[in-house]
Amino acid sequence: MNRLARLAGFGAGHEEGVDRDDTGAESAQAGTAETGAAGGEALREPIIAALRQVHDPEIPVNIYDLGLIYKIDIAPGGNVAIDMTLTAPACPVAGMMPVMVKDAVKTVEGVGDVEVELVWDPPWSVDTMSDEAKLQLGML
Repeated sequence: MNRLARLAGFGAGHEEGVDRDDTGAESAQAGTAETGAAGGEALREPIIAALRQVHDPEIPVNIYDLGLIYKIDIAPGGNVAIDMTLTAPACPVAGMMPVMVKDAVKTVEGVGDVEVELVWDPPWSVDTMSDEAKLQLGML
């Protein structure tokens, strides 16, 4: 459901903070999860800025522009749930990266509890990278 429909009060029965398309599937595109709370939206940009401070140790690009963040849900109280992936399941920082993400997001003023879930579906690909990341890596 898009933000305008949510603000107009449509879909009141939907789970708060989860962006779903018309089929009911959750959005997997990085940073596209919407929330109905104005306070949550005010936190979105500072959270993204914090995520841009976390870098993959093997690739000189931040994890947000690398396309590793699939979903950011912000509850009205400031609690944050993040779905992220890694470039490969056998990534040597698989145990550390979610902790690094959690620590970075917790530095944002107004953020409460932070939950980071590592997901593998859909698998990461270069298609999820921002144009800035592709340019930085010489892929454009």
